[in-house]
Amino acid sequence: MKTVNFASCNIDYVYSLDHIVRPGETEGSEKLELFPGGKGLNQTVALSRAGMEVYPAAIIGEDGLFLKDELLNAGAKLDYLKVTKDKTGHAIIQVDKKGENSIFLFHGTNYAFTKDYIDGVLSHFEKGDILLIQNEINLVPYIIEKAFDKGLFTVLNPSPFDESIKEIDLNKVSCLILNKTEASDLSGGLSPEDFLNEMKVKYPEMIVMLTLGSKGCIYSYKNQRHSHGIFDVTPVDTTAAGDTFTGFFLSGISKGLIPEEAIKIASAASSLAITKMGAAPSIPTWDEVISALDTLKLL
Repeated sequence: MKTVNFASCNIDYVYSLDHIVRPGETEGSEKLELFPGGKGLNQTVALSRAGMEVYPAAIIGEDGLFLKDELLNAGAKLDYLKVTKDKTGHAIIQVDKKGENSIFLFHGTNYAFTKDYIDGVLSHFEKGDILLIQNEINLVPYIIEKAFDKGLFTVLNPSPFDESIKEIDLNKVSCLILNKTEASDLSGGLSPEDFLNEMKVKYPEMIVMLTLGSKGCIYSYKNQRHSHGIFDVTPVDTTAAGDTFTGFFLSGISKGLIPEEAIKIASAASSLAITKMGAAPSIPTWDEVISALDTLKLL
């Protein structure tokens, strides 16, 4: 079984601030750091560090070659990585003294995907392989259609959420991983519980993994419901928390773990990630997470 991740790759410019800047306000930054990032890159790193064979289908510019090194060092397979002369996507990230963040994106090469490139990548995958995709690249509905036609197990993380998500035929998505805000946007404002009930009726074969911030997460599939709380850690930077959770949850399920164990490990991995600065560099390995489980305590 192989995993292809149609992946956004960003250069993250991380500014450390006292608080997130308000409209009309100017605030001095205590520190500026550059990190590899992008939801796709982060999730690829998480998958790889969690022990999966993952191929990022990604496009970067020559200004972002250090992102290639990050993926390679994490153990990802770079057969389908494309380098162009265009500007790599980047993110401007504010991190306050409590570890909370605010982000805006420049798409750059993340919006340079073409149908020919997509078709070429997918030609190397077959029924039973896994597709993971986020919404930081273009042509997401097309990628999902083509993956469905090939029989891939398609995992969608509809982040960042925008109206293009509503163009996707969710009947062709095997697993949906999203947070409570994205769930509310997708359902028109339903509560988490009502959202899960609605998804069970509309898409009875879909796994839904809903993350709830400080309230933990809920796994829903057919008549199964499993929840998990959050671990007691001191947050430093929450930027890659969701991406780490996604990678480790998917890895756990792929390894054949029961859902309760998969979400426990994913929650632990996410908790460890937020104790370090940066996105991809903060993501732990599978062995580090397993070793930490005995010491981590639930809030």
